[in-house]
Amino acid sequence: MWSTKELEAEVEAILSEKISKNWTIVLYNDDLNTFDWVIECLVKYCGHDTVQAEQCAWFVHTKGKYAVKFGDKYTLKPIYETLLEKGLNAALEQNKS
Repeated sequence: MWSTKELEAEVEAILSEKISKNWTIVLYNDDLNTFDWVIECLVKYCGHDTVQAEQCAWFVHTKGKYAVKFGDKYTLKPIYETLLEKGLNAALEQNKS
């Protein structure tokens, strides 16, 4: 049985994670997806304009990975899952701060 304090702490932890803006979608380089496809996905699903999407695609290609979207977990999770469904290699990561 949980005490009131334990329950309050658990609710606080859940709410804190829910509203935390410290989450990132990281896109990883691969040999499967074309630049055009990556750019199209970033525009359509991440809300980037074409220039921003092109820059992100180049960073991913040259650096191996790049953070393409920031926000809270519950906003980013469906975007992240869609990117995976579209064949992109991505991760949803919590920033350490």
